[in-house]
Amino acid sequence: MAEFTQGDIVKVKGFREPFLIVSNNAFIKSTNVFHVSPILKNIAEGPLHINIKGEKNTGGTVICEQVKLIDPAARGCHVTDRISYGQLMNVSDAVQGMFEYD
Repeated sequence: MAEFTQGDIVKVKGFREPFLIVSNNAFIKSTNVFHVSPILKNIAEGPLHINIKGEKNTGGTVICEQVKLIDPAARGCHVTDRISYGQLMNVSDAVQGMFEYD
């Protein structure tokens, strides 16, 4: 299996838009699956909609509330780009914030 890491932008067979891997590396390594959120164009930024730009200029808005579990072996995934650590922290904070208690 190809190596996938948190912060990778991946294409998934059958989907037009790219996805951002939001699972941490320990989860990916232990399960061989990962969680992704879609990256869409022309979506306004907001608390759960984080604008990103990859190292190879893949850009858009990560829709953090749309977290999906992907088995890359079954779904035909491949890495196309990667975001910076600072952007990853913003996305991770948004995703984690959905599950914090009041």
